[in-house]
Amino acid sequence: MIATGLDILLENIGQYRHRNIGMIVNQTSVTADLCYSWDVLRKKGLNIRRIFSPEHGLFATEQDQIAVGCQPVPDIEIASLYGSSAETLIPDGRMLDDLDLIIFDIQDVGSRYYTYVNTLALFMEAASGRDLEIMVLDRPNPLGGSIVEGPMLDQAYRSFVGIFPVPVRHGMTPAELALLYRDWKNLDVRLTVLGMKGWRRSMLFPETGLPWVPPSPNMPTVETAAVYPGMCLFEGLNASEGRGTTTPFRLFGAPFINPYHLLEQCKGPGFKGIYLRPTWFKPTFHKFQGESIGGLWMHVCDQSLFRPFAAAVALTAALHELYPADLQFLGGVYEFNDTIPAFDLLAGTDSVRHALLDGNDTPSIISSWQQDESAFLSTKEQYHLYR
Repeated sequence: MIATGLDILLENIGQYRHRNIGMIVNQTSVTADLCYSWDVLRKKGLNIRRIFSPEHGLFATEQDQIAVGCQPVPDIEIASLYGSSAETLIPDGRMLDDLDLIIFDIQDVGSRYYTYVNTLALFMEAASGRDLEIMVLDRPNPLGGSIVEGPMLDQAYRSFVGIFPVPVRHGMTPAELALLYRDWKNLDVRLTVLGMKGWRRSMLFPETGLPWVPPSPNMPTVETAAVYPGMCLFEGLNASEGRGTTTPFRLFGAPFINPYHLLEQCKGPGFKGIYLRPTWFKPTFHKFQGESIGGLWMHVCDQSLFRPFAAAVALTAALHELYPADLQFLGGVYEFNDTIPAFDLLAGTDSVRHALLDGNDTPSIISSWQQDESAFLSTKEQYHLYR
């Protein structure tokens, strides 16, 4: 089993007993024997004055895009960093005045959309110029640290699901992302990293020996994380991404889909490493609640070949070809933004959507971000903490 940044902190805990500490954590901040970090650190004499909770709350009780309010944890103050407006994503400066150390320890899933590391980035901006140390306790990227995929974020599409200047699948750990962000934004922040021991870039999560604690309500398994860099795009379509089922993101569907007809369209680039199974399902909440809808179930059979973002774009292209009058790219408010379609915020550009609507062939769409991938592979190496 690898040692996480939290394990390393616990080996050297004495030097932090005089600090006034805030923590950015959720239920994934656990020791190897599944004890919560804040409980263990307090028992060992650390002065944990305040917990800052991210989207979904400290125990992931809230669904996506739901404001997090009161959270019942005894004897410790909890401040939500996900309320009903974009302003709540940034900590109130008064909540930093009595602190000199912030500890970040949350399991990421390796996708640019996933908001926990975005919370870290915004917190670093808020701490810039303050006499405040931010310590990142590193944890594995469950998708490994070698493969990157998808277009880079166009800064015109910066949002809470797109903060870092990275491709959709970035192949970095939370600490590596923090180091990149400090340099990219030229932040005046005291950043400390407690790296892992034993983690290698080639490792997928099952190889780490660590327990999987669901980081959010719709990330129940590490297999979900494997498809998430692509299937989260379906949040921007009038098709269910599987929320309201027990296997979110691993299946999708809509009332207008004939699963067998769609399966016939799903051939060629984008479909390596997966089997697609025709299915019907009935979401208990979210899109198409209570309706039986047709769709496909994704079985990843070779993760080394599977490219989830390419697969999701190829699936969207197939849907557009089969159901041009039915498939829609959703508008409205998405992660506090009401001017840019959700699909574009997630892709980090409008070029993918326009290419799909223009009927460009799938191979050319997939090849359109390969230059971004190549450039980023070179950039990220300077921030690698592990081989």
